[in-house]
Amino acid sequence: MSDISTDITTGAPARLPALVDPVPALSAEQRDRAARQIRLPGFGEEAQRRLAAARVLVIGAGGLGSASVPYLVGAGIGTIGVVDDDVVELSNLHRQIAHGTDDLGRAKVDSLAETAARLDPGVRIVTHRERLTSVNALDVFADYDLVVDGSDNFATRYLSNDAAQLTGIPLVWGSILQFHGQVSVAWHEHGPGFRDLFPVPPAPEDVLSCGEGGVLPGLCGTIGSLLATEVMKLVTGVGEPLLGRVLVYDALAAGTREITYRRDPEAVAVTELIDYELFCAGGATAPEGVDAGAFAREYSGGFSGGAGGSDDGGPDPARPVLIDVRTAEVHAQRSIPGARLLPLDALDAAADQGPDAVRGLPALADLVADGTGPDVVVHCERDPRSIRAARILREAGFDRVRYLRGGIRALTTAAPELVKSNETSEHHRGETRV
Repeated sequence: MSDISTDITTGAPARLPALVDPVPALSAEQRDRAARQIRLPGFGEEAQRRLAAARVLVIGAGGLGSASVPYLVGAGIGTIGVVDDDVVELSNLHRQIAHGTDDLGRAKVDSLAETAARLDPGVRIVTHRERLTSVNALDVFADYDLVVDGSDNFATRYLSNDAAQLTGIPLVWGSILQFHGQVSVAWHEHGPGFRDLFPVPPAPEDVLSCGEGGVLPGLCGTIGSLLATEVMKLVTGVGEPLLGRVLVYDALAAGTREITYRRDPEAVAVTELIDYELFCAGGATAPEGVDAGAFAREYSGGFSGGAGGSDDGGPDPARPVLIDVRTAEVHAQRSIPGARLLPLDALDAAADQGPDAVRGLPALADLVADGTGPDVVVHCERDPRSIRAARILREAGFDRVRYLRGGIRALTTAAPELVKSNETSEHHRGETRV
């Protein structure tokens, strides 16, 4: 008979067995490092040996990753993988405290790995400098016992949930924005998952990024340390994990509340990984996309001028028109020279009035919506907003529309020389150090 008790509110087990088997023994150094937690009631050396055996993957080396990884290292996790394709920028440093000024321009995974090695060189750190996608997620997850999702976008959150469900491993996820944070655990084998709480993603125009809405720096530390704590509980079987429960933290009120949820009996079964950028952009047929590397090669000669562009003349049909659908504030921080600014909110508002209103927008008024004008490439910070914008333009009669896959973030990695950043520093380095 099972000794796992069940929470009648969530339907999930209140306590779970330890996730991994322990290593045979700790070294003297490992025992000394963990002495204060080994003494905890109900913990002991066996729990520490389980931590030493655990393999934990952390998605994102930004605010939550840079806060949780040092605590996972300190806890004595044996192997920690970090997946991220981004580089350190000046605006990251107020909250991503594992990175420093001398790390500007470096790959975040390399900077975070270096910080982790300084804490404990005995912990194995595996860096995955790549973007997590439907193509690579299952292969990456296969080498780990547990996943921590500290990403900053819904597409990756749904991808992480589905990949964890298909590989049968638990997912600890967290999110932060402005003054609020959330933490929960998804483990389909024992209880509800992310899709039971959020069956469908919010509309792209309703989603704020940290770049647009801001984030309180200490919030990363609060939520990041909670993520690390949930990992320890799952690995060792100590305590009650946040399975079927979301802990919501309000920094301004210095208060927390808990939301309970159960499995959705009508949820569509997860049988494969899908195109999550398309899913989060609305799920209709995807417009054509162009990868950042191909974009850089194809458009190294610049973009067509005209309305909102960098030239005074009309559009040159031989050169593409680049449309930035982010907000003016985010555009001012980092942009692609020659891009026309057309925030998605303005495009959505025009779309509500019909195709003529879209074609009459200042950024589009000089373009011909009959297939004879220049190519149009739409970009945002990542993908969902640009996919939605490309659809609106197609519906308004612009046939030759594509979107930049991965957005300006991907282009910054693939071809940083094409991106203008106002986050300047005498310490900035454009190259990536290893």
